[in-house]
Amino acid sequence: MNASAQGGIGILALGIYTPPKVMTNQDFEAIMDTSDEWIVSRTGIKERRISSDDEFTSTLAFQAVEDLVRRHGREALQEADLVIVATNTPDALFPATAALVQARFGLKAGAYDLLAGCPGWGYALAQAYAMVQSGLARKVLAIGAEALSKITDWNDRSTAVLFGDGAGAAVVGRVPPGYGFKSFVLGADGDGAKELSMACVAPRLPDGTALAKRAYMNGREVFKFAVRVMNTATLEAIEKAGLTPADIEVFIPHQANLRIIDAARERLGLPWERVVVNVDRYGNTSTASMPIALQEALDAGRIQDGDHILFVTFGAGLTWAASVLTWWGGGGR
Repeated sequence: MNASAQGGIGILALGIYTPPKVMTNQDFEAIMDTSDEWIVSRTGIKERRISSDDEFTSTLAFQAVEDLVRRHGREALQEADLVIVATNTPDALFPATAALVQARFGLKAGAYDLLAGCPGWGYALAQAYAMVQSGLARKVLAIGAEALSKITDWNDRSTAVLFGDGAGAAVVGRVPPGYGFKSFVLGADGDGAKELSMACVAPRLPDGTALAKRAYMNGREVFKFAVRVMNTATLEAIEKAGLTPADIEVFIPHQANLRIIDAARERLGLPWERVVVNVDRYGNTSTASMPIALQEALDAGRIQDGDHILFVTFGAGLTWAASVLTWWGGGGR
């Protein structure tokens, strides 16, 4: 999708939430055969946030929207005609977690959940853009929220150390000409579905692959896929936006693995100063990864009015999403 011809649709407001409980690599050393050195050398992760027993995806989403309201005022939610919650860990198959958000904040809006692996928030932004551009919505509240600790196999050291919980909420709507999203790249390769999966209703995939009741990942294959798609998707998004890698002031990649981020950075020829990294403190928060990183970059003053921001993410499906956004500073921090 080439958004540059229309322009004028971007992020108006943002809010995030991460649970207060911190689980360090040393905590894992106490419960399984692993070490801080092993985890850091392979992933770059030093700690992650874990939701409490009474915190679920809806709880995290509520808190992210509350943070958005604290930062931007209740008026930021006015004219929001649709709520999308991108998540792989909904409270229930139904009702949608998005409907719970809609009710909590008294919005007169439609609501649905979106399940597309870690790229879910990237998909939600594209859908929000399309809804506003078509006139079907004035604003869209696009949330990425995950309680991944609830589906983690705590006996599998190769996956348990990777994931964390958190949420981010963005209001997407009209921004001045010249600002907003310039391109979207969405993709999927279902042939790789068996590499990252978890059972829900069916006991197996159509090809006969048995599904586990906890999240399963073939780390080697997902790593190779991620490195490849991070390169191709980012370059395609930049080209569709009519830009070059040198035009990108801020690169916000999916926070899953520091080695994958470094490979993408090198391919783009970007210095570390232009790359936002917080995987060391949060691990992989899936759909919440990019909004959390975006808000932290804003809080740190790393994003200025008119900056070109490149997003890219990958995950189960196998799926991927990339986009370029020209930041409008008038939306505040």
